[in-house]
Amino acid sequence: MVEEDSYCIDILTQVSAATRALQAVALGLLEDHIGHCVADAINTGGPEAEEKVKEASAAIARLVRS
Repeated sequence: MVEEDSYCIDILTQVSAATRALQAVALGLLEDHIGHCVADAINTGGPEAEEKVKEASAAIARLVRS
């Protein structure tokens, strides 16, 4: 679109749509990770459970900041 000299607002609209789509994918991946990997680690217990919770918390923090 930039190379085709499209209207700036149209380009920004497409960027916004792509950003929302990527955020939806990230949230889906995070939900799946928490529902499976983190839940399994918590059920098993031990240091792996703590690490998985920290890892998920860090991923959530990155998503919130982005």
